[in-house]
Amino acid sequence: MTTLTVSGRVAQVLSSYLSDVFGVMGNGNVYFLDAAEKLGLRFSPVRHEGAAIAAADAYYRTSGRLAAGTTTYGPGYTNALTALAEAVQAQIPVVLVTGDAPSSGARPQDVDQAAIAAGLGAATFTVTRDAAGSITQQAVEYALTKRTAVVIAIPYDLAALEAADEELPELPAAKVTDDVDGGLGQAARLLAGAKRPLILAGRGAHLAGAEPELRKLADRLGALTAGTALALNLLNGEGYLGVAGGFGTDTAAGLMGEADVVLVAGASLSPFTMRFGHLLGPDSTVIQIDTALQPTNPRVDLFVSADVKCAAERLLCLLEDRAAAEGWRAEARKRLAEGSAHHPGSDETPDGRLDPRSLATALNAVLPERRTVVQDGGHFIGWAPMYWNIPRPQDLVMVGTAFQSIGLGLASAVGAARALEDGRTLVLASGDGGFLMGLADLESLIGTAKSAVVVIYNDAAYGAEIHQYGSQGLTEKPMLIPEVDFSGVARALGAESAVIRSLADLSALTEWIDAGAKGTFVADCRITSSVRAPWLSEWMNAKEAAKVAVAG
Repeated sequence: MTTLTVSGRVAQVLSSYLSDVFGVMGNGNVYFLDAAEKLGLRFSPVRHEGAAIAAADAYYRTSGRLAAGTTTYGPGYTNALTALAEAVQAQIPVVLVTGDAPSSGARPQDVDQAAIAAGLGAATFTVTRDAAGSITQQAVEYALTKRTAVVIAIPYDLAALEAADEELPELPAAKVTDDVDGGLGQAARLLAGAKRPLILAGRGAHLAGAEPELRKLADRLGALTAGTALALNLLNGEGYLGVAGGFGTDTAAGLMGEADVVLVAGASLSPFTMRFGHLLGPDSTVIQIDTALQPTNPRVDLFVSADVKCAAERLLCLLEDRAAAEGWRAEARKRLAEGSAHHPGSDETPDGRLDPRSLATALNAVLPERRTVVQDGGHFIGWAPMYWNIPRPQDLVMVGTAFQSIGLGLASAVGAARALEDGRTLVLASGDGGFLMGLADLESLIGTAKSAVVVIYNDAAYGAEIHQYGSQGLTEKPMLIPEVDFSGVARALGAESAVIRSLADLSALTEWIDAGAKGTFVADCRITSSVRAPWLSEWMNAKEAAKVAVAG
């Protein structure tokens, strides 16, 4: 066996699982990066350590392939914590390789990194000279099996020492333990008797590859279909209602509320998906199929812990002779055609700036059709799933939503851009506040992306706070941001750009796209803060109702 350092052994084992590493070099990981390069791993440098894990996270969300982030110990590690927490909360398998205190004991400047990670819900695997390879393998398998982020820690005094020879343990074969009869038999009986069935698919259905089976099942039942934001367009076709939750239309939500039996496939039924308890009718029967061990929402009447694809295949067999519900899809088509769509936006606003709804509509017509969208957290978060054509679930990477953060968008765009290999254009949607937080990695994106468009919804404010708290009379001074010329910053870093003050100004973006859409274009869009997103109004109303309930 080839002689390797401890860092080299870690890199060697990782190379059997992944091809890409994102990070910032420092004392704690310099030997790991040297070994990774010699083993042929592709390293994409970022400029802030938080971007290391965020980029690896988005790489997985875009491609379905594992990636690693890497930082040095101490401040490099703590800089990555928000992105690490987001990956844990979003259930994204990702690996953070970091330096750590010496095995002989902590130095005055060291912090308890394992304890910090545990507080975020991430397990730490600290390698040793004798078992660097097997511990690394254990860490990666844990990340993939548990669908979570893990930390592989390399003690500083071991990083460059020779690792012991190891024979890595063979991984046990996967066992199928799903109960495909009891619970699914009951589910089949409920679906067979449904007159207004609905199939609601989530990211779990997409990851399981269950699209073909769920489409066949919907056709067999005559069911309407919908998806969470993370399963956007997975079941697009006959009877598709769009996104369930605050990004959907009221007409579609009304139809979902009339379903008598709802099959929830691989969706957690978050408060946003459920419209804070108002999505489904009080008399509807809810069946949830998920790899979780128990229901994820009290609204579930029947829960089956199973792989969604296997379960859907079994349901197709159990419902082989079932006749499709009559008239349900025809009624839906009629009501959707007659119902209202999303508000198109206005030509004029009180402050003369762009209406973000009009802008989103115009951008949808301009942006390349083959697009993968990354969006940061913030008030603008609904405009892309509401107004843009996003072809596949993996073409919408929503970051920050699990941990309720902003500022991860630019870093995530780096990872998504690196994952794209089919000529698609990466489109980043960000607010000005979040963009400023991650500004260091605009340079990383420009250096990585073959074709990228950055859309900045620039309202010179933290928009969500303006609407939530400014509207209550609280001082807006801390909520305001001096208007930044992001176009000028982008040009200084090597991107093409334009300030968009009117829809006519989008001609600069159109010309760039017509010229081949090569490199990065930053559209600094000056939008009004007078338009409140409907999803935020819904959230605010739910919070107010909860306050009244507690007070009452």
